Amino acid sequence: QVQLVESGGGLVQAGGSLRLSCAASRATFSNYVMGWFRQAPGKEREFVAAISWGGALTHYRDSVKGRFTISRDNAKNTVYLQLNSLKPEDTAVYYCAASSRDSVWSNLNTEYENNYNHWGQGTQVTVSS
Repeated sequence: QVQLVESGGGLVQAGGSLRLSCAASRATFSNYVMGWFRQAPGKEREFVAAISWGGALTHYRDSVKGRFTISRDNAKNTVYLQLNSLKPEDTAVYYCAASSRDSVWSNLNTEYENNYNHWGQGTQVTVSS
């Protein structure tokens, strides 16, 4: 069982930046594809970004490309999401997730919630206009 704990959320003005972190409890962290999802009030949870086991491959939803950066440090069992040029529409609870279901990278598969078997509790990001 992998336990995931997010941190780094908060209130920021439009155009500002935040760095989210997700610490994993398991020593075999590098065996997992890691993803970030978000859920805004009244909306379904949506994919944000994903990163491959060693960090060489990444995938983003179109609306965050060029503004958000996902990275990981396997020595620290931590995945990060750098959020720059934030917009009010980025306001949501951000969740990190871990997937051990695939052995081959697929951009499309990283977007599916059902592909992830471990989830964090979420961290709130609020962007004011």
